[in-house]
Amino acid sequence: MNTPTPSPSPPLLSIFGLEKKYGHRTLLQIDLLTIAAASAYVLTGINGAGKSTLLRILCGLESATIQQAFFGGKPILFSHYPRVLREAIGYVHQQPAMFASSVADNIAYGLNQRNLPADEVEERVEEAMQWAGVGHLGDRQSATLSGGEKQRVALARAKILRPKLLLLDEPTANLDGAAREQVIALIPTLIEEGSSVIMVCHDRDLIGLPDVQRLKLRDGRLERH
Repeated sequence: MNTPTPSPSPPLLSIFGLEKKYGHRTLLQIDLLTIAAASAYVLTGINGAGKSTLLRILCGLESATIQQAFFGGKPILFSHYPRVLREAIGYVHQQPAMFASSVADNIAYGLNQRNLPADEVEERVEEAMQWAGVGHLGDRQSATLSGGEKQRVALARAKILRPKLLLLDEPTANLDGAAREQVIALIPTLIEEGSSVIMVCHDRDLIGLPDVQRLKLRDGRLERH
């Protein structure tokens, strides 16, 4: 008796015919973007190529014309950015904004918005702080943090929501030395826990991480390398 071959899992996200215009200027014209589950991608391109704009489209902060899109194999409409994407996609800006409160409160914000029980929030915040290496900063006010500390707090604030796709815009651009290395070390653990990650970056160490797939924007088109 032949054992049936299991059908392959659909991509996490598939987008067909994405176009972004500013007036008469076409910034992006992407025939197909596919993102696999639990996978890492770096997105490169010259300044002004539209890298950050693409991330903002994916997380619903900017609009674009999209012919067809699927999330987990199910059709979705970006024209009315769906709740399933709001809950599944996280975005971390290269200069993350912090709420004027403690580190722990910053990280807990998203969970509190979902009205989770206080004891569960406390437990998950503690886990996220330990993961990001900021467990000793829980009571610190966000305004006193260094750039590297803010970046790790922002990553913890995104990770705690267990995103299926995490978008990182130049996560190490403003860091050097130990702070940069600490952020780089966190990326593979996100993949191991099942998240996909798209990173806009020019950092050779990030690009060189194991199993990272390379995407490049050139003249509005998306190339795979």
